[in-house]
Amino acid sequence: MKIEKPLANEYANFYQGYVEQVGDAPVLDYISDQSERFISYLKDLPEDQMSYRYQEDKWVTAEVIGHIIDTERIMAYRILRISRGDKTPIPGFDEKDYVKYSTFASRSKASLIREFEALRSSNLELIMNLTEEQSTFTGESNGSIFSVRAFVYILAGHVAHHWQILRERYGLN
Repeated sequence: MKIEKPLANEYANFYQGYVEQVGDAPVLDYISDQSERFISYLKDLPEDQMSYRYQEDKWVTAEVIGHIIDTERIMAYRILRISRGDKTPIPGFDEKDYVKYSTFASRSKASLIREFEALRSSNLELIMNLTEEQSTFTGESNGSIFSVRAFVYILAGHVAHHWQILRERYGLN
């Protein structure tokens, strides 16, 4: 099954950068390849880098990875709900509070990798088994209308965005 790139009216403007991160690559291939590369990247990071922050008011590396995990889970939940025809509006979330009330900073790198790997594997199964029709279903989230396929692209683009931050701002190449 091929999931077409969403049109600009299928997601809130805030998410345009995430959608553009995927480019014109087939999104299922992109997500699958991204999984393998990102997990390999995380495995190569030194354990002591998990507590590094590049600026006083920024998250430590482990919290960035945890934020990626939380957002992956939330985007998949939105994909599930909307692809199943659920028209109940889905509220937004405050990523700062999610990290604040998490235990990411005290978790091991291995634990974070296991969670991301399991979650991404599960999400790939969900996404790969959507029908073309389901990928075009729309619903409301955080006060805006989104298509299922937009959330698929956002899920992939969000990881790419924060991976770039880890490399550039955290210096974790």
